[in-house]
Amino acid sequence: MRAEVLIGDQDAARLVPHPLRAAILGELHARPFTAIAVPSRVVHFAFDTSGPQAQADRAHLLALLDARGLKPPATGEKHHRVAFGTTILRWEQHSEFTTYTWEMPADPGGIPFHPDIGSLTSPMRLLPQPGPLLVAIDLHLLADDPPRTAPERLFDRASLAVAENSDGAAIYATDFQPGPSGFVRILVIDRGMPAERAGALVQRVLEIETYRTLALLGLPEAQRLAPSVADGERRLVEVTEAMRNAGDLASNHRLLNELTALAAEVEAGAAASVFRFGASRAYEEIVEQRLQTVGERKVGGLPTWSSFLARRMKPALRTCVTIENRQSSLSLKLARAANLLRTRVDVELEQQNQELLKSMNARTRLQLRLQTTVEGLSVAAITYYVVSLFSYIAKAAHDSGLPVEPTVATAAFVPVAALAIWWTVRSIRRRHVSGED
Repeated sequence: MRAEVLIGDQDAARLVPHPLRAAILGELHARPFTAIAVPSRVVHFAFDTSGPQAQADRAHLLALLDARGLKPPATGEKHHRVAFGTTILRWEQHSEFTTYTWEMPADPGGIPFHPDIGSLTSPMRLLPQPGPLLVAIDLHLLADDPPRTAPERLFDRASLAVAENSDGAAIYATDFQPGPSGFVRILVIDRGMPAERAGALVQRVLEIETYRTLALLGLPEAQRLAPSVADGERRLVEVTEAMRNAGDLASNHRLLNELTALAAEVEAGAAASVFRFGASRAYEEIVEQRLQTVGERKVGGLPTWSSFLARRMKPALRTCVTIENRQSSLSLKLARAANLLRTRVDVELEQQNQELLKSMNARTRLQLRLQTTVEGLSVAAITYYVVSLFSYIAKAAHDSGLPVEPTVATAAFVPVAALAIWWTVRSIRRRHVSGED
C-alpha cells in the first residue's frame, strides 16, 4: 500500500526556508528584459561605485524617488525600474559599478543622434554623480529607413562594426568611438521585431559595450606592472648567476635576503592586481556570451562586432593574461631559487655547527684532563694536610708515654689517608655525575 503525504498550507508555513533561498530564487529574475517601443533613444551610464560609494548612490536614488512620490526599490534589491513621465529609468547595482539607463521616446522621422545628447537636458542632473564615469552610451532604436539610417553615413568607416541578429530582424552598428559629447553612439535598426525582442536586443548591446569597457580596465594595470615584472625577471637572473659564484656563508645570506625582498615585491604586485585581472577575464566571458546569444551575421563586407573586438580587444586582454602569467612564473622561480639558496645556507650552517661541536668536544676533553689533574693534586694536598695533622697526634701520644714511634706511625698512615681521600673524592664526583644525568 503506497502512502501519500500531502503538505497543506498550515504544514508549509511551519517549514523553515534556507536563509539564502529567496535570494537564489530572485537572482533568476533580478534583471528581466523589458519591452521598448520603436523609435526610442536610450542613454546609458555606468559609474564606478566600489566601496562606500554604492551605499551613497542608493541613498541618493531613494531620496529622489521619495521626493517625487515614486516607488523605491525594496531593501536589498539591486535592480529597479521607474517612470519619470515619458522617460523610463532602469537602475542596476553591481559588485563594483552601477548603471543608469534612461529610455526616452524619439522622433520617428528625426536624424539619428540629433539633437546631440549634450544639448539635451541630461536626466543624470537629477542625481549627484555616483562615482567616476566608466561608460556613456547614446543608443538610437529606429525603424529601418535607408538611407537615413545607413550606418556608413553615421559612423567612422575605419572602425565601423555592423551586424544583424540571428534571424535578420535587426541591425546594430557602432564605431566604438566617443562622439562630441563623450558618448559612444550605437544604432539599432528595427526590421519588424516585437517590443519584447527589441528590449532584449537593446539590453544585450548595452551590456556588450559596458562589459567591454570594464574588461579593458585590466590593461592599464598590466601596463603599470610590466616594468616591475621585467625588472624582477632581470634581478632574478642576476641573483641566480651570483649564486653560482658565491661560496661563503655571508654572500649566500646576502643573496637570500635579496631574493626574499624581491619575492615580497612580486607577491605584493600580484596581490594588488589579482582582482582586476580576474574581473577582466569574467567581463570578457560575459561579452563573448552576449555576442553568442545575439547570433551575429555579417552585413555586406563590414566587420561584425565579434571580429572587430577580436582584432582590437583581444590583444589588450592577452596582455593582461601575459603579465599575470609572468607574475605567477616569476613568483614560482623566486620560490625555487630561494629554496635552493636556503638549502645551501642550511648545509653551510650545519658544517659550521659540526666544526663547532668538534671544537667543543676537544675543549671538553682538555677540561676533563685538567680536572683529573686537579683532582690528583687535590688528593695529594689533602693527604699531606691530613698526614701533618696525624703526625701531631702521633707526637703527642709519644710524649704522653705511649709506645708509639711518631715517624713510623706517620709513614704507615700516609697510604691509608691517601686511599681514603681518593675514595671520598671519587664518590663525590660520581654522585654529581649521576645527579646531572
